Amino acid sequence: MKAIVCKVFGPPESLELVELDDPTPGPGEIAIDVRASAITFPDALMIEDKYQFKPQPPFTPGGDVAGTVAAVGEGVDAFAVGDRVTAALGLVGGFAEKAVVSVDNARKLDEAIGFAESTGLLYAYGTGWYGLKHRGALQPGETLLILGASGSLGMAAIELGKHLGARVIGAAGSPEKLAMCKERGADETIDYDAENLKE
Repeated sequence: MKAIVCKVFGPPESLELVELDDPTPGPGEIAIDVRASAITFPDALMIEDKYQFKPQPPFTPGGDVAGTVAAVGEGVDAFAVGDRVTAALGLVGGFAEKAVVSVDNARKLDEAIGFAESTGLLYAYGTGWYGLKHRGALQPGETLLILGASGSLGMAAIELGKHLGARVIGAAGSPEKLAMCKERGADETIDYDAENLKE
């Protein structure tokens, strides 16, 4: 299979396209023919050795993939070859034609949802849920201020904050971006290019 590999830390231009053996799923795992892989900010940081998670080169970046099941490992009965899936690999392994993942980290993908769109959902909503629910312990009635609210993570945070019962303030840098925040459910907005954020 073809894969993008980080052999030495550096900018994206230092990544190499190489041939690797196809991965084989072990017990409780599935192999996926990758149709899409999210490219995230942590990926950019990891390849330059600037992220908190430090894979040792050589490694294949990419933590979220979607595609079809190519093979199932021993004991797997929830998935079958050909199933459409989206999966979280755990930060590496996704920039390849095939990837292996634990069935606990894979979800069947409805025909109505595109492969690429599903990988973006995993990153944005997974990060937002972990940050707001598990790390921040956001409670109903609290106020949540989201900086950079018009990006994918910010939009997810607006929706998740509202779902968790918070009063949500979206901060972004233009009237157009703030309008998007309002459409997603922000109660209030701040244009930090035109207003004093601290005030």
